[in-house]
Amino acid sequence: YPFTIIEGWSFRQVLQAFANAPRVTRTVQDMSASQIMASLGYPKLHPEGRFYPDTYYYPGGMSDLLILQRAFQKMDARLQQEWEGRDKTSPLKTPDEALTLASIIERETARAEERDLIAGVMVNRLRKNMKLQTDPTVIYGMGDRYRGNLRSQDLREYTPYNTYVIKGLPPTPIAMPSGEAVRAALNPAGTKALYFVSRGDGSHEFSETLEQ
Repeated sequence: YPFTIIEGWSFRQVLQAFANAPRVTRTVQDMSASQIMASLGYPKLHPEGRFYPDTYYYPGGMSDLLILQRAFQKMDARLQQEWEGRDKTSPLKTPDEALTLASIIERETARAEERDLIAGVMVNRLRKNMKLQTDPTVIYGMGDRYRGNLRSQDLREYTPYNTYVIKGLPPTPIAMPSGEAVRAALNPAGTKALYFVSRGDGSHEFSETLEQ
């Protein structure tokens, strides 16, 4: 049977998907996130961003935990592969930071051809010690309070994930990034752009200045 993790899903969405998975032995529905990670052997890791988006085939009766283990291992292997091939001038200091940036890139654009440019803007901002000011991190930090509309007061409210308030990366990833987003985070486009804005069709306009 197939079980699919979609790019950009949160850990909560992954767990919810098990409810519709045929003939999965459900073991994690009453466990906390930390208990799930402990069961996988990583008690100190936050689960967000750690499970590779892909379709996993399993025999009837397999436990959800074993499927999560496979997805975790695949993400870990891809992350290490991309880290070894990274641009050595990257300001990202650890694979975990790369995973966090990749998750932001994944949530910022639905267009594969823009990932490298989005990464370039984010890396340029990190190098200049500018705030990332990215809406998906604010939404993630709001949790269940988000109702589909970001207000200016939401951008001013402190959460550890509000990159309009904090400098640098948030403390953990905010979604499950694709392998391509991980690669983009570690090998961004060479650009001077510091800003981008939606064109309204899923694509973005990039610029070097706010005035532009």
